[in-house]
Amino acid sequence: MDALETFRQQAHAWLEANCPPEMRLPMQDEEDICWGGRKFRYQSEAQRLWLQRMAEQGWTVPEWPREYGGAGLSAAEARVLRAEMQRLHCRVPLQSFGISMLGPALLKYGTEAQKREHLPRIARGEIRWCQGYSEPNAGSDLAALQTRAEDRGDHFVVNGQKIWTSYADKADWIFCLVRTDFAAQKHTGISFLLFDMASPGVSTRPIVLISGKSPFCETFFDDVKVPRHQLVGELNGGWAIAKYLLTHEREMISAIGSRGFRQPLGRHAAKVIGVDERHRLDDPMLRAQIARFEVDEAAFAAAGERARDLARQGEGMAAFSSVLKYYGAELNKRRYELLMSAGGTDALEWEGPRSQEGALARAWLRTKANSIEGGTSEVQLNIVAKRLLGLPGA
Repeated sequence: MDALETFRQQAHAWLEANCPPEMRLPMQDEEDICWGGRKFRYQSEAQRLWLQRMAEQGWTVPEWPREYGGAGLSAAEARVLRAEMQRLHCRVPLQSFGISMLGPALLKYGTEAQKREHLPRIARGEIRWCQGYSEPNAGSDLAALQTRAEDRGDHFVVNGQKIWTSYADKADWIFCLVRTDFAAQKHTGISFLLFDMASPGVSTRPIVLISGKSPFCETFFDDVKVPRHQLVGELNGGWAIAKYLLTHEREMISAIGSRGFRQPLGRHAAKVIGVDERHRLDDPMLRAQIARFEVDEAAFAAAGERARDLARQGEGMAAFSSVLKYYGAELNKRRYELLMSAGGTDALEWEGPRSQEGALARAWLRTKANSIEGGTSEVQLNIVAKRLLGLPGA
């Protein structure tokens, strides 16, 4: 028996023994997600226990080094762990912008002190992070940002505004792009700061979306004092970190393309519409559309795994994250279009207990933002054309 198969058996046994039954049930909505952080309230004791056990095992961030809260697993071992969790229907114990975005940036650019201060707390779910990137006049052209950080020697004073800061009202800390040199070219005068959202001068205001929910916020900084040791990387060298982190953000957003609904789409549609005498979905047109979608979904998941493996071997291309982000966003929009088709007019219900207050309709509307957040689909296609296909610019 090879080492990987031994690990598979050990991981399976540990998960079987330690994952509470409640944490093997499908998540019903976003409220079931474990975000962690100082403000987070666990939905159940089982949710708290599952996070604690996985964090102690180092499996909330299995590939991070042990000294930073991970398990030091190889890429192959981490892939096996994910497969065994899926086999046993174990929920992801912790979702976090700290894990998906800031963590990789700190591992690459942070000082040893910054890594030891922040990474273990991210891995244990003790601190929830938000991202301070976009501004009212700096979205797709992010380098046009105007939030100012004045250098006062041992600290910076930050003034400005960010927008579309996801869950800023629930976050504990923020990783933030600020302008520290207004005389330099716009890409070269940017720095990357970390600071506590409880700092004096930080305020947030939720933005109500078309879905009726408010996951995004406006965030304001008024003379916010940030200690200098919370600068990541070099002064005015934040753009390199920003680009690296954007790659991970796009990969995170792309994951919605391979993230299934509560159950396989075809099975869900069959329950809603019914089956024919051969036990097939009793709508041949929709059946063909779902079959095509599920093939594309499986192909996308395989492409994502291949991209991750190439990146770990140093053979990946940063621009390929734009391919994943574009296709993953479009795939998720297709998923919810099919769910709405399967639901018929009932799926359009906006309020009432039968529809869980219009949960499906609201989720369908929310997917429209998938092709905007993290860089619009048009921007991603331009990157693919220029950096991967080598096409000439306009």
